Amino acid sequence: MNLRALAAEVISNVVEGASLSEVLPLKLTELKDSRDQAFLQAICYGVCRWYFRLETILDHLLDKPLKAKDQDIHSLLLVGLYQLIEMRVPSHAAVAETVEAAKSFKKIWAKGLINAVLRNYQRHAAEITQAIQEDSIATYSHPDWIIDRLNTAWPDDWKDILMANNQHPPFTLRINLEKNSREHYIELLAAQEIEALANSEINTAITVTKPVDVHELPGFADGDVSVQDAAAQLAAELLAVEPKQRVLDACAAPGGKTAHILELQPDVEALIAVDCDEERLDVVRENLQRLKFTAELICADAGDTDEWWDGKLFDRILLDAPCSASGVIRRHPDIKLLRRPEDITHMAKEQLRLLTALWPLLKPNGLLVYATCSVFPEENVRVLSSFLAKTSDVREEKIKATWGKECVIGRQIFPGMHGMDGFYFACLRKC
Repeated sequence: MNLRALAAEVISNVVEGASLSEVLPLKLTELKDSRDQAFLQAICYGVCRWYFRLETILDHLLDKPLKAKDQDIHSLLLVGLYQLIEMRVPSHAAVAETVEAAKSFKKIWAKGLINAVLRNYQRHAAEITQAIQEDSIATYSHPDWIIDRLNTAWPDDWKDILMANNQHPPFTLRINLEKNSREHYIELLAAQEIEALANSEINTAITVTKPVDVHELPGFADGDVSVQDAAAQLAAELLAVEPKQRVLDACAAPGGKTAHILELQPDVEALIAVDCDEERLDVVRENLQRLKFTAELICADAGDTDEWWDGKLFDRILLDAPCSASGVIRRHPDIKLLRRPEDITHMAKEQLRLLTALWPLLKPNGLLVYATCSVFPEENVRVLSSFLAKTSDVREEKIKATWGKECVIGRQIFPGMHGMDGFYFACLRKC
């Protein structure tokens, strides 16, 4: 089975609108060798990460664009270029195996084209690199609309955000402090020759220098530790749940924040976790079972409160709103290919709908934490501004912290800042 052909199939599916998380696992199951699985995953993530730069390079190498029906060959050329530019594959093997992959698509005619394009790149790499150095799409490997929006929103930070998006994400853990101190857990890792560093901004987070299988982590099966980005760990801390309080985790899947709330405060009156996706709720259920926690899980649209709410008010609400995920592109580089400008407008409307629907469920003096993993103000500050302008019984509770960047409302974390993913948080107190 030709790994380059499999990679080209995955990339073609992503270009046509499927997500890596949907397509890649299916292809990985076709491979029995873990080294082949790792190779395929590296190529697919790498091509998505550098897609727009690779596309620009390919434009310089093709006399004319390929026809739409030959998207598979187009993707195969990107796979070949990525190997030559970014991977430690011997160049002769990268070219030969990519050429051979054309047979998998029953397009023998493409073998000569692929060979010529890749050999031509090898001969003229320096010239092409020089020719595209002023091209911002190629330089930052993002679509122009994302570059323009970030430049407008964050004129002092946009370049850093784009460059951080192209880095590999950190492997960050959340320590269950009821079972271990962070310092002790780092020692447990060191005993297994796993190097880890404490995060400076949140006392439950450590970053493992080199990712490992979760089952190699001491106490993982017993709930001593979970995988969760450091920024995501801030949500439960900001919620500051007190004993005997009723808590709502809206849009809860996959459940990392749900579990963290219970780790910090197991003595709740009730914790209700709502999500509209039954399969993703199963993941929440699995996470809670591993950690030996219980919560009431409800499959429903959190904003359709008549469908699921029992009429009892909540002391705390976490709204981790659906968003563009523009702050986690380094984890999901296919976002660059899948998102469209109009998606941001749609997301903002959905976020405001959820916020407006859930606010009446909060007790007087209760706290709602609004969170997204977006770096676009349209999904963050502007949504909060619209909500505050039309809601009389709300005041923002300023977040006093050293992490992130203070905004007019809430705080924004950029990807890579403090070793975290891109996140936005705001705290709203009911008057």
